[in-house]
Amino acid sequence: MNIKHYIFALLGFLLMTSSSGADFYSSMTKVDYVEGSKTLRFTTKLNTEHISNAIKIRPETAGFEAEVKRYVNKNIDLYVNGSTKSLTFTGSQVNGESVWVYFESSGVGEINQLKIRNSILLETYPKQFNVVNVAYKGQQKTMNFTRGRETNQVEF
Repeated sequence: MNIKHYIFALLGFLLMTSSSGADFYSSMTKVDYVEGSKTLRFTTKLNTEHISNAIKIRPETAGFEAEVKRYVNKNIDLYVNGSTKSLTFTGSQVNGESVWVYFESSGVGEINQLKIRNSILLETYPKQFNVVNVAYKGQQKTMNFTRGRETNQVEF
């Protein structure tokens, strides 16, 4: 294929993909085990527009953080070794196109099994894909969540 054909093919591909309306919906959560305090610390990154649409409040509104807290508490459940663990919201931060949400669970001893239900944005965006990366005592595990597969677990 000569260079002219290659350029036209590339331009055609770019026009097709940019006009196809193929939006990408995802969240990313990092879970770190802090051994000294026996705490699981969660840091979740969400798209600002997507979470704003889900909770029906703009990020610059005074009640935004309270609604994010309520939303996270409703859409994430944590089980350690088969026992339900409570999550404590510790804050959020809007940074342009991203919202960072922080929460934790204390009093977590040895973990043999970690089970999470993560339905963040799955109701609002059927193609939403949530990823949770867990770091526990030098081990890294990854869990994926989609509509119809809101719960996942890992073994340590």
